[in-house]
Amino acid sequence: MAFNKIKSYAKINIALNIISKNSFLHKIESVVKFVSLHDDIFIKKIKSNKHSISFYGKFSDHIGKDNTVYKLLKILEKKKLLKKQKFQIRINKKIPQKAGLGGGSMNAANILKYFIKKKIIKISRKEALAICTLIGSDVMLGLYLSNSILTSRNEVRCFKNCKRFYILIIKPNFGCSTKEIYSRVKQFTKPRFNKPNKRMLNLNFLKNESNNLEPITFSKYPKLRTIKLYLENLLNPVFVRMTGSGSALIVYYRSKEICENAKKKFDKKYKNYWCIASKTI
Repeated sequence: MAFNKIKSYAKINIALNIISKNSFLHKIESVVKFVSLHDDIFIKKIKSNKHSISFYGKFSDHIGKDNTVYKLLKILEKKKLLKKQKFQIRINKKIPQKAGLGGGSMNAANILKYFIKKKIIKISRKEALAICTLIGSDVMLGLYLSNSILTSRNEVRCFKNCKRFYILIIKPNFGCSTKEIYSRVKQFTKPRFNKPNKRMLNLNFLKNESNNLEPITFSKYPKLRTIKLYLENLLNPVFVRMTGSGSALIVYYRSKEICENAKKKFDKKYKNYWCIASKTI
């Protein structure tokens, strides 16, 4: 049987607020877009007594056995949704790890969407969202693959036909632990996105927002603050902001040409850092 190919797109948190915390998780709200950068997932049904999961490519090193894809399959097995079917899954990792780009979370979300679309499993949207929550707090966003606003009530509102942004994605030669960064959160913000509207996905609105995790991450990794200051003066971007808990920084431009020229300048100064020009989808 031939492999089926799935594109698993990276997500960016353009704005992110920490609202509160319960005994398990921090409650957040966020404005989210997906970008053209993606992992490639290859999947097929196999005759075996167990699943086969493997990773390869530029960012495949140090992915543990307890990864998001393994967690998804374990949950589906426990719920007896796969009906003893086994799958081989190979993933070409082009999205950096520990960057705040949701690579692993989106892998799990897209495989779950594939199972639902191919009618390999039959579950409701509510059940799918519950499974996503068991894997990770941002996995549910991958079910939508859209311009989205996640409210503090854990509701996702999607918007179509939004303007695309040209962006630089910079990943320094270190990553950030989501768990560690969130463990340092001491202050909370009042909800701002509980009445989502399309205006909130406009660059002019978003440039006045923030990522509450930036000060915490910059305190631990001062080099990120230095890079951001440099980027803020790199061909006059609209704004620069960390995505998720880092370590990736996103630079927002109004034109493709300026974005690509900025990449060339950045590559000359920071030769050891990973940088690509991309755009939202």
